Amino acid sequence: MSEATHRLTTGQAIVAFLTAQYTERDGVAQRFVDGCYGIFGHGNVAGLGIALKERQDALPYYLSRNEQAMVHSAAAYARARRRLSTLACTSSVGPGATNMVTAAAGATINRLPVLLLPGDVFATRTPRPVLQQLEDFGDGNVSVNDTLRPVSRYFDRVERAEQLPHALLEALRVLTDPAETGAVTIALPQDVQAEAHDFPASLFAERVWRVPRPEPAERELREAADLLRGAQRPLIVAGGGVIYSDATDALARFARRTGVPVAATQAGLSALPADHPAAVGALGVTGTDAANELAREADVVVGIGTRYSDFTTASQTIFADPDVRFVNVNVAAPDARKFSAVPLVADARAAIEALDRALEGWAIGDEHRAEVGRRKAAWEEALAASLKGDGGVLTQPQVIAAVNEAAGRDGVVINAAGSMPGQLHRVWRPGEPGTYHVEYGYSCMGYEIPAGIGVRLAEPEREVFVLIGDGSYLMLPGELVVALQESLDLTLVLVDNHGFGSIGALSGAVGAEGFGTRYRRRDPATGDYTGERLPVDLAANAESLGARVWRVGTTDELRAALAEAANVTGVRVVYVAAEPGDVPGGAWWDVPVAQQSDEPGVTAARADYEQRRPDVRSHAEPARTTRAGSPR
Repeated sequence: MSEATHRLTTGQAIVAFLTAQYTERDGVAQRFVDGCYGIFGHGNVAGLGIALKERQDALPYYLSRNEQAMVHSAAAYARARRRLSTLACTSSVGPGATNMVTAAAGATINRLPVLLLPGDVFATRTPRPVLQQLEDFGDGNVSVNDTLRPVSRYFDRVERAEQLPHALLEALRVLTDPAETGAVTIALPQDVQAEAHDFPASLFAERVWRVPRPEPAERELREAADLLRGAQRPLIVAGGGVIYSDATDALARFARRTGVPVAATQAGLSALPADHPAAVGALGVTGTDAANELAREADVVVGIGTRYSDFTTASQTIFADPDVRFVNVNVAAPDARKFSAVPLVADARAAIEALDRALEGWAIGDEHRAEVGRRKAAWEEALAASLKGDGGVLTQPQVIAAVNEAAGRDGVVINAAGSMPGQLHRVWRPGEPGTYHVEYGYSCMGYEIPAGIGVRLAEPEREVFVLIGDGSYLMLPGELVVALQESLDLTLVLVDNHGFGSIGALSGAVGAEGFGTRYRRRDPATGDYTGERLPVDLAANAESLGARVWRVGTTDELRAALAEAANVTGVRVVYVAAEPGDVPGGAWWDVPVAQQSDEPGVTAARADYEQRRPDVRSHAEPARTTRAGSPR
């Protein structure tokens, strides 16, 4: 008996397949692909484009203004949905496809599922070269889509319709696996998209991809519990995996019962509310004094759902105890094994609950618990003092504090690049899980506005506040039009400091004197950008794109504008020129300075670098266990 088939074009088959895919965790199922972003060209309009038009009722289509932006939006959507749902993205051949590379890298680095469906050149190779085709005379199989290979967790090119079922199933396997997920690319030659084929009917049956909660192995769990029982100054490092796993309640209970302080990465800051007694705030280069001091003294570090970026570890200098040992909880084995840790390759919530059971009756000593409280109180007092100001020009930290106040406990703040991520990490006091949304794995300028749209689509019940500097704003301002076309309420706080403020400060620190970071006219006498400021009105630009705009210059004006904006529908932009300001805290970051230069500032900066450079640790020492697994 022959297998039942459906005759569809390849484009129609892709849409039919995606509408039938679900994820399930803890018995709750949800659609995995909730819609498709796209910008159409000759490479996808006649294939996937027609298929999407036919099935808008089942797979909503969203029109973007830039291919990079639509992938940012999809990644932010996936993050807000705890990686259980996402959006697909389709482009034409050529620049449409290559525009997606940057955002695809961000999705993969941040372990966020995004499905990319770029058009490709003819599989028949006639006509050749087609419009926008890059000819590689040394390899006939290459197209510009191959630039997506190194930034994709799975890549395939469907050159025959018969190949589609395998490609789709493999793509969904990777996308729905928390340990493997990231950007996935299926390149689609434009002729194959339009071809009709008899696909097996079973391909389009409803399919549920179950996202399990793997438990830690018993032996490693015992080792981890033994290390903690012997610890005097343990510290938990909460990463984004705590939030993706919905492990925040489990972590809050464990930390409250045991008293172990919890420091947070950029991705993990809202894993605990700021008012939790164990929450000591941000860790690392952008960290609080409380968290960083506790990290330097920690004898056992429990990393949960973190990949230990250089900002988290202060370029591997923050964990300074010579005998420090690590326990790492992660669904991805490579992350769990970093720093020669006792690896708990497991779901974050399952591992926290297992550790809680294994450590029943254990807690840190009263003296250390009190010390954690003192460090936290001292930090909060220092932070409050730094935010007072003198009533003059607003500083960026004061802007952040005012937005935090307006957002309340459940408003979402979004940021990605410049000096703001560092100040946000210290200043922002999160309430509910997932409310701190700073993309700092790739720190990609231009992420902010598309991400605001993605989060608003994913969580329409939450207010979204996009904090963005002038440098990032100028990357992708056209996405404000996307928010307008989708009738999304979005509050954008646009901080103008006339240039790349963060890298300008770093440039000064390495002796480059802000070279190439100022938005000024070129001075003909010096050849540098040291002339007058450019007469660019970003507030007027936002207004021209359809936003309602407020211009503010004081804290009172900012608060009033945010309050008024809360009662206005649509895209709201609060424009403020602010001084950089400063917030206490932080740690060393390894940015090498040139050893030789004709610039006197560089020579001085190199001398300072050599003098201040702390010892970088490899943390290659294994956890001290016997072959049987019990501590020595």
